[in-house]
Amino acid sequence: MAPFYQKPENAYKRAEELIAVGQHNAALQSLHDVLTSKRSRHVVLSSLEPVAMKFIELCVELRKGRLAKEGLHQYKNIAQNTNIDTIENVITKYIELAESKVQEAQAKADQITLDAIEDLEATETPESMMMGIVSGEQSKDRTDRAVVTPWLKFLWETYRNVLDILRNNARLEVMYQTTVNQAFQFCLRYTRKTEFRRLCELLRNHLGNVAKYSHQPHAINLNEPESLQRHLDSRFAQLNASVELELWQEAFRSIEDIHTLLTMSRRMPKPIMMANYYNKLIRILMVSENYLFHAAAWNKFYSISKTRPMSDEEHQKMASFVLLSALAVPVVTAKPEGNQKSKIYRLTNLMGLARPPTRAGLLKDALSEDVLKWVRPELRELYNILEVQFHPLSICKKIAPIMTELAASNEERKYVEPLHQVILSRLLQQLSQIYTTIKLDYVVKLASFEPPFDYDATTIEKFIMAGCKKGELSIRIDHATRTINFEQDPFQSTNNNIVDGVKLQPMPSDLVRNQLTSLAKCLYSTSFMIDPSLVEAKKEAKREAFARALAGVEQEHKDTLARKAIIERRKEIVETLLIRKEKEEAREKAIRMQQEQEAEKLRIAEETKKREIERVRREHEAIQREEARKLAESLKAKSGLNVNVDDIENLDTNKLMAMQVEQLEKEKNETQNRLKAIAKRMDHLERAFRKEEIPLLEQDYERQRKADRTYYEAARTVKLEAASRKHAEDLKIKTRMQRLMSDYASYKQSLQSKREAELQEKRKAAQAKIDEEKQARIQEYRRLKEEEENRARAIEEARRAKEAEEARKLEEKSRLEAERAERAAKDKVEYEARMKKLEEQAEKQRERERLAEEKIARSKAGGDRYVPPSQRDQSAGNPWRRSGAPAAAPAASAPESRPTGPAPSLFGAKQGGWRERMAAKQAQEKKE
Repeated sequence: MAPFYQKPENAYKRAEELIAVGQHNAALQSLHDVLTSKRSRHVVLSSLEPVAMKFIELCVELRKGRLAKEGLHQYKNIAQNTNIDTIENVITKYIELAESKVQEAQAKADQITLDAIEDLEATETPESMMMGIVSGEQSKDRTDRAVVTPWLKFLWETYRNVLDILRNNARLEVMYQTTVNQAFQFCLRYTRKTEFRRLCELLRNHLGNVAKYSHQPHAINLNEPESLQRHLDSRFAQLNASVELELWQEAFRSIEDIHTLLTMSRRMPKPIMMANYYNKLIRILMVSENYLFHAAAWNKFYSISKTRPMSDEEHQKMASFVLLSALAVPVVTAKPEGNQKSKIYRLTNLMGLARPPTRAGLLKDALSEDVLKWVRPELRELYNILEVQFHPLSICKKIAPIMTELAASNEERKYVEPLHQVILSRLLQQLSQIYTTIKLDYVVKLASFEPPFDYDATTIEKFIMAGCKKGELSIRIDHATRTINFEQDPFQSTNNNIVDGVKLQPMPSDLVRNQLTSLAKCLYSTSFMIDPSLVEAKKEAKREAFARALAGVEQEHKDTLARKAIIERRKEIVETLLIRKEKEEAREKAIRMQQEQEAEKLRIAEETKKREIERVRREHEAIQREEARKLAESLKAKSGLNVNVDDIENLDTNKLMAMQVEQLEKEKNETQNRLKAIAKRMDHLERAFRKEEIPLLEQDYERQRKADRTYYEAARTVKLEAASRKHAEDLKIKTRMQRLMSDYASYKQSLQSKREAELQEKRKAAQAKIDEEKQARIQEYRRLKEEEENRARAIEEARRAKEAEEARKLEEKSRLEAERAERAAKDKVEYEARMKKLEEQAEKQRERERLAEEKIARSKAGGDRYVPPSQRDQSAGNPWRRSGAPAAAPAASAPESRPTGPAPSLFGAKQGGWRERMAAKQAQEKKE
């Protein structure tokens, strides 16, 4: 059975009475029944709003969060189509009451803590020491857990309930975003990290359900700029709160949410908003030690910040961070694999880049934006040492003062450790350019830094092994001799990323790798020397290209003008659309202002109505007191009880109500006894009436039956007579119509024959017209076919002429190739003859050298004489020392290493001169 429904006014009065006697739960239940009843949907909101306000007050006082959520859901469904302000007023009241309760609980907990301290001079009491040993908590923590924590839980539940009620409703979106900001402030004020994570997840679920509930009335449309901007503002507030709470994972997810909303936006985001976006991304990436994307974020932040006016100090500081972050990117990096690739792809999208950034690209972008012009001198010197100069033996000594200054700065200290890694990478790179083998102790001496960044042999070995494992370095460590060997295999090169630094000389692998390029260049030059017609063909092609360009320049100019006109027209259309859009936005803004003014008027009217309701309530209370006085007088008059009417306010209300209930019960019993006697008397009277009525009803039935029989007989007789008369008249009409049938048939026959003749004539005319059109189409088809055959013959003749021309050109080309082959064969024969002659000369030279060697062997006992070049020892420093003489000791000041590099060719100059002479001779012969 459905509960008894009360009007909102009566329910409000009843709740006030129950609250006055201390029955808060009963009052809350009665108000809840009114709000959740279906009859309340048709009630005027001005009478239902006080009920909702009182309901919220009771829910907060009794901490009934779930009951408050149900009641507010029903009240929102009732009022959302007519008056949004009343929903916002009720929800604002709900949140304010919950926050005030938390503040009262905190004040109460502080007072309890102060009252518990009896002696301010006593640092520790025996009771507090025992409680600390047992529980490990301070007295204030226990007080807060007992007093403040329940209200904090209720306030958090309040925010969740309100957000659940206001979600996915465009008319309540402003209140929703306001509540979101209040919830963020709650998490910041009380440092509630767990609740903040749950709040972020709740907001993501609400945003994900926008498309799911888009078909509902008052659904949120993210295509509207105002709605999307509100969501962006709340996500930026979420990002700021997560960074302040140091919840970096939530901050990164907030960045992804903002990027998703920005991709949905049709407007360009504000520069200050994007600056905040990249500023927070800088901190997140620095915490995750992703120095590459951290530097890219600094580059983006600097590009956006330059659009606004900045002081020289601020500009210098920002430019210094851009350069430092780019220099701190590791030089040796591993190739991304698996999840690392997807992570880099996500970060690239978040940064708004087309491709992943690189260290060289970031430094190039920094230089293109004149960063070096604004940075401090010591940072400019750091850049020159790392990226421009080549000094492996003093790089660490030069950078040490700069690193000390960076370590002293609180903001730049975070770049010191990655910069040391970059310096070590540069040191190894530059050492590999000039050494093949070097002592490990000497490398440790070169890589000397101040503590705590001083490197020992183990750390350097670990760094080298990490680079070799990643495939970026090709270094071997000999532990027996404690040396570092730089691999110099000319047929193997690592895919390292340290080649962007300064290079003193090409590596052997680079020389081998460039041999095919050098050979291709040489063959290309030789082909032009052998066949000068290629040069002429190239020049002819160039002249034809210029001719075509000059011939088409006019048309291209016309096309350019036409394209320019189209672009101008499109610009005019876009400007017109923008002006129209601005006018529409201005009109919408005016409408919104008018709506806000109307809303303000409604708010003033609502406040006036509230004051009127308050006045009525006071009058109502006065009437209640008067009724209570009259009730007491009535009880005194009826029951003779001794009731003090003048002191009615001090009377026991329960006792007075019990008296009233007793009096009502007595009156009810008396009324029921009277009704029973009246019912008994009426029952006997009705039975007597029915007994006398039975014989009269039988007589009336017999009379009615006879009258119905008489009426039936008379009606049947009248119906038969009318049918007979109608049949006789129909027979007469049939006889007259039969006399007209012959004339009707003859007229019908003549009319049909006439229509048939007209139809045949029309058919003949139509057939003649069809034949005429058919002949015309046949003639047209023949004419078109003849024209098509003529075109085909013309095309065939053109094709045959073109084939004949191509055959002629092909014969000419074959003739030229035959002549070229004949010249090549002749040149080959001459070349072979010259080569044979050269071989004979070389054979004679070898014979003369053999005879000289025999002569030297015969005169070897003659002492220290002139040594020919073929017998000299080229490995020693003295070119005139014979192979048997002792070598000089190496210099003591040089390190234990041997320099490397490509050995100079012994016959390079001689071979080059021979080639020049051969080329000059061939040119002279061709000229002759």
